[in-house]
Amino acid sequence: MNRLKKTLSDLKAAQKKALVTYFVNGDPRPSVSLKAMHALVEGGADIIEVGVPFSDPMAEGPVIQRGHERALEHNVSLKGTLALVKEFRETNSDTPVVLMGYANPVERMGYESFAAQAKAAGVDGLLTVDLPPEEAVELNKELVANGLESIFLLAPTTTEERMKKVVGLASGFLYYVSLKGVTGAGHLDVDAVKERVEKIASLTDLPVLVGFGIKDPESAKSIGANADGVVVGSVLVDAMGNAAGESDEVICEKIINIVAPIRAGLDSLA
Repeated sequence: MNRLKKTLSDLKAAQKKALVTYFVNGDPRPSVSLKAMHALVEGGADIIEVGVPFSDPMAEGPVIQRGHERALEHNVSLKGTLALVKEFRETNSDTPVVLMGYANPVERMGYESFAAQAKAAGVDGLLTVDLPPEEAVELNKELVANGLESIFLLAPTTTEERMKKVVGLASGFLYYVSLKGVTGAGHLDVDAVKERVEKIASLTDLPVLVGFGIKDPESAKSIGANADGVVVGSVLVDAMGNAAGESDEVICEKIINIVAPIRAGLDSLA
């Protein structure tokens, strides 16, 4: 069974909420990234979402945009991100890794080549932010053929008709964007999120995880209470960027200090 499916299944059986953590590969410098992945696991992350640096990350707010810019200054690429995952797998064979990025680098590599290389590196899933379901069929075929999960975003503005189309293509889990806007935005409406998550859950057996605007134990608990898990990103990228002048070890310590309380908060919901 795919690592992502197994982890989410095990969490559900244990009545625990999934904690997905996001960072940008190569941010604030390439030497941190592998250490950061292990620090995320140490802090309590169940799934690691690795951002593939891109020059126009349109879904991201200023914090993660700056993370992409810092990574691109070091010429970090999709190939380099696959190499990072492969190195991570040398000492961690269990934690699921999802790549989150944009369509252009994957299209340049070629769907068949990307899927084969991702599988060989130990990637478990892909979330392509700017690839709509109408254009995702060919990529999905290659992902499925290589045992990779295809993660899709659903927004507060997504119609029920479109939800059904997305659900038909998705695997692994569905990522619900908790608010209108970009990553790192605020003003979470817990009741509205609850209503939308329930609607999505009525259309699928896939876990529904919620991201955007979740940055501390309180927001994680309030959203996690009504979802299968949460995705935490901007607060981590911000902390890593602000600590760019510190040692790799200090950056990892800051990561753990953010993730561990969120993990504890989610565990209190069990």
